Amino acid sequence: MSDDAASFAACVGAPAVFVAMPEEAAPFLDAATARCTAPQPIGTAETYALELDGRPVLLVRTGIGLVNAASALSAMLELFDPAVVVSAGSCGGLRSDVNVGDLVLGTGFRYTDADATAFGYAPGQVPGMPASYPASEELVAAASALPAPEGRVLWRGEMLSGGSFVTAQNVGAARETFPAALSTDMETTALAQVCHTRGREFTALRSVSDLCGPAAGQQFHMELDVVARTSADAVLHLLRSLPTA
Repeated sequence: MSDDAASFAACVGAPAVFVAMPEEAAPFLDAATARCTAPQPIGTAETYALELDGRPVLLVRTGIGLVNAASALSAMLELFDPAVVVSAGSCGGLRSDVNVGDLVLGTGFRYTDADATAFGYAPGQVPGMPASYPASEELVAAASALPAPEGRVLWRGEMLSGGSFVTAQNVGAARETFPAALSTDMETTALAQVCHTRGREFTALRSVSDLCGPAAGQQFHMELDVVARTSADAVLHLLRSLPTA
């Protein structure tokens, strides 16, 4: 068996971390004490077999968007059967008291632009699915003990995802429909839905890179590599707290 084949074989049943962009994958690759020599392509996704703090971890760069995220996770479940899935990387700050650089721990996940309310469903609810996909209580409890980023806040609560970027021009509708939601991105809820239907433990730890609708005096943007590192540091802390097989 080649070294890469052995590395990927060790990741069967290991935790899996999902990111969308290369910049979000970079901190995990930098932190690895061992890694495959080349990523394994699965469709348009790239999969890396890593060793982080002495344990195997599967890192998946899905590409941007709900379908890319869901299709990559579905493939990974068949190939590697991860019991724990974590969504990492950046997000947009939605609630007005969230600031760039803050860390968001997801406890529930909805779609920003799913609307079947004409048939009696809740905003953000896909017919036949829960109104909100819940995170793993065990993962949330473990992640709640994480230190907040220096000078920033660790929030825990609802995260949104959709097929469109939320900007200052359209943030009003999202805030009105989902007043408690902390953040928005384009992948996490799709991952949460797949994990819900397949019985996998899931949560998200993402850092805020942009504010969808900043207030006067708020910093509205932080570099992607900075927030990617914040998210990755939190995910690494979470993985260290999980029992090894």
